[in-house]
Amino acid sequence: MDVWVAKRLVFTICYKERFQFYPYNERLLLRWVLRNNSMKKAFIEGKKVYLRTIGTEDLTDVYRDWLNDSEICLFNSHHRFPNYDENMKEYYERIIKSRTNLILAIVDRGTDRHIGNVALQDIDFLNQNAELAVIIGDKDFWSRGVGYDACSLIMTHGFTELNLHRMYCGTFGDNVGMQKLALKLGFKPEGISRGQVFKNGSFKDVIRYGILRHEFKV
Repeated sequence: MDVWVAKRLVFTICYKERFQFYPYNERLLLRWVLRNNSMKKAFIEGKKVYLRTIGTEDLTDVYRDWLNDSEICLFNSHHRFPNYDENMKEYYERIIKSRTNLILAIVDRGTDRHIGNVALQDIDFLNQNAELAVIIGDKDFWSRGVGYDACSLIMTHGFTELNLHRMYCGTFGDNVGMQKLALKLGFKPEGISRGQVFKNGSFKDVIRYGILRHEFKV
């Protein structure tokens, strides 16, 4: 639900019921309306965020611009070529709706804002493994623990519902934030692919991490 629509609904309720201490009750009701409406769409619920499916209505200029932002894409494979609306639609049909990728929107529970995506990519059901990937596109939510919450949720789902045995991820040697996140999630370093990726004017080492189902503890 849009925040503006929620506020109008809360105002109508407060006015109709003649609530005392109106501003205080408005804040409580707004929080309740947003939370309860949001949870109806949730695929997986967390403490700070919830994960839901990505629809065509999410293919906005805001989402597109995440992938065109050099700071957001500093440590990933995007921002080589510009992303256009046509690219987003093709990505949605070919990748997001694929059964070999589970890509979910990360949504802040307090504001119902789509703030990023988290994914299990290249799911191999025969060998029971998949790659973990996450992007927090909304800079207002950087360094607030939402990446850990979102990754924990999709990893739990992958191990318990998709019957995965192993997950892996990789990150640039200078991406200290993702390295800390991987270790916090329980991943173990498995090696370094030297000079594997050319990004930001130089070749980057990629640190490889892996985790087995019995090693995962939230």
